[in-house]
Amino acid sequence: MPRKLILDDKILKLRAFWRSEHRPPSYSEMLGLFGYKSKNSVFGLVRHLEQRGYLLKAKDGKLSFLPKLTGGVRNLGSVVAGFPTQEEEQKSEAISLDEYLVRDPDHTFMLTVRGDSMIDAGIQPGDLVLVEKGPSPQQRDIVVACVDDEWTLKYYMKDQAGVRLEPANRKYKFIRPRRSLEIGGIVRAVIRKY
Repeated sequence: MPRKLILDDKILKLRAFWRSEHRPPSYSEMLGLFGYKSKNSVFGLVRHLEQRGYLLKAKDGKLSFLPKLTGGVRNLGSVVAGFPTQEEEQKSEAISLDEYLVRDPDHTFMLTVRGDSMIDAGIQPGDLVLVEKGPSPQQRDIVVACVDDEWTLKYYMKDQAGVRLEPANRKYKFIRPRRSLEIGGIVRAVIRKY
């Protein structure tokens, strides 16, 4: 009976190699890494990892790790934010936060938030926002906008009088452009470090 290939341990070793060397191991290096005696075992492992979306193998045999393998954060399941419940850790794969948060890497940038005009939207001073350039904003999208030559972060609203930019803090009033309005992008994610 053939041995069952258990990938979890192999993936952890490949991730550790990636973090220390910043490249995939060669086939020869994988022999030692996994304690294999034959390169056929390495080829079999590579085939399994490729089928499961952990890596790509080029025609010349060179390997490229995919974010599923290089991603540094494992998703262990879910947790209830209300009343405590019986939750078990679920086996799950690592994900790259870039892959999870960024829809279009070529058109996405990050900004640090200053000021408190969006605190009721959950955006605090010091937070990072991921902003996507290009798409047209829809009603109530949070946008980065240049209004009369000054940049701000606000809700995008449109009414009979035109565009207005709404804060998410009662201390502030909405803004209507007097001379110019340029939409720099739409906020797609907020990142806060505790």
